[in-house]
Amino acid sequence: MARALIVGCGCRGRALGQRLIAAGWAVRGTAREPSGVARVCDAGLDGVLADPDRPGTILDQVGDVAVVVWLLGSAAGEPATVSSIHGSRLQSLLEKLVDTPVRGFVYEASGGVEESLLAEGRAMVAAASERWRIPVAFLERGSGDGQAEQALRAVLGLVGQEPGSGAAVDAGRE
Repeated sequence: MARALIVGCGCRGRALGQRLIAAGWAVRGTAREPSGVARVCDAGLDGVLADPDRPGTILDQVGDVAVVVWLLGSAAGEPATVSSIHGSRLQSLLEKLVDTPVRGFVYEASGGVEESLLAEGRAMVAAASERWRIPVAFLERGSGDGQAEQALRAVLGLVGQEPGSGAAVDAGRE
């Protein structure tokens, strides 16, 4: 069974997680606060406490993960923190993912975060894909069910699974 890690598992992340579970995946979702972890668990996902501003807490969660979804295009918080999770912290994580079972990365390239930060993050993810041959997908503007469906197709596409096929994928690299 393949496993996805959704970093930033708010409402949209939980909706994606439920769709992935319906497609036969195991899903782990992160939250920065215990109350957020409880909401992730209430949605039927494996909720864990992890902070994208501390890449080590994310890396602790990828040992059995096929795809990481960086669902932080609408992240809120201190401007320096939001900047770092689309900049230096993201870069640090990408560099370390090479030595993990992760074989795909989905980056939310739109949302409420300043466009220049999203463009910087997108460029980092694209460069990591080129440098380390990490398959990537980018989520663009969307809302509601359309956004969740786009994210589902992105995750499944990275491992060669079609929506509705129910085929599980080995979490190792090809």
